[in-house]
Amino acid sequence: MKHDQKTEMITLLGPTATGKTRLAVMLADAIHGQIISADSRQVYRGMNLGTGKDLEEYRINGKIIPFHLIDIADPGYEYSVFEFARDFRLAFQRVKNEGCVPLLCGGTGLYLDAILRGYQLSEAKPDAGLRKVLETKSDRELIDMLSEMRDLHNQTDIGDRKRLLRAIEIAMSEENPAAPDAVSINSLVFGLRWERDTLRQRITARLHQRLNQGMAEEVRSLIAAGIEPEKLMFYGLEYKYITLYVTGKLSFREMSDQLNTGIHQFAKRQMTWFRRMERNGISIHWLEGEAGEEQNFIRMLEISKNAGIA
Repeated sequence: MKHDQKTEMITLLGPTATGKTRLAVMLADAIHGQIISADSRQVYRGMNLGTGKDLEEYRINGKIIPFHLIDIADPGYEYSVFEFARDFRLAFQRVKNEGCVPLLCGGTGLYLDAILRGYQLSEAKPDAGLRKVLETKSDRELIDMLSEMRDLHNQTDIGDRKRLLRAIEIAMSEENPAAPDAVSINSLVFGLRWERDTLRQRITARLHQRLNQGMAEEVRSLIAAGIEPEKLMFYGLEYKYITLYVTGKLSFREMSDQLNTGIHQFAKRQMTWFRRMERNGISIHWLEGEAGEEQNFIRMLEISKNAGIA
């Protein structure tokens, strides 16, 4: 947060399964806020359980807190950070025009970083010169290069060389932080985290809950609606492993175990991204999950009031 600028927004970030959405809803209810999602997969319609999209979480005290950038794209479409930054600006202005406080909430590090550090973004066009250089590298070198620029939650980026080259091309166009005179939004930033073993338990419990709620049936319905299994696997770990299960390539036990491990690893990569954001100048007020939802809400409200935004 830049102290010489007015605070215009509150951000709540954190790894998967930390309880960010519920805490954001509590704060939004208290300060007349609206939530703007920073989740790269919840933009897709019909992809609910696999993306952890629980719209009932936005209900509090008999009302629904308004939310934005959820259910705005069709499955099968590859939504980009360029589009997110564009859509975020429109949503941010809409919330401000309604006299409400914008509250950015999510765990997609690239999306959060793009807004908080004001990336200069443009649509990624094919770059023949870059491709010529990349073609000289091995798959392992390309994967290592991509992992330095973005999380690898969408594992199909690394399973096909053509897709891998395109992913690097897009990531390099996205990894351009703002110039000093770029327009950026001054935000008060909170982070929600848990002790590692506790977070692992939360991730496992949530995965089993979502499997019991019908996550495999959701994948089957998406395939029945015409989404090719290979394309569906692009949308993250849940869709990758459950697609392998429903197409007979993994047993239920194999799918569950491999998916659970993959999500644990992903949560670690999210924290690595957030620590890098701190090193790059983003000040994060960390909230400990073990302190309890109510105590964290009180702390967020107090700090927000002191910052003049609540």
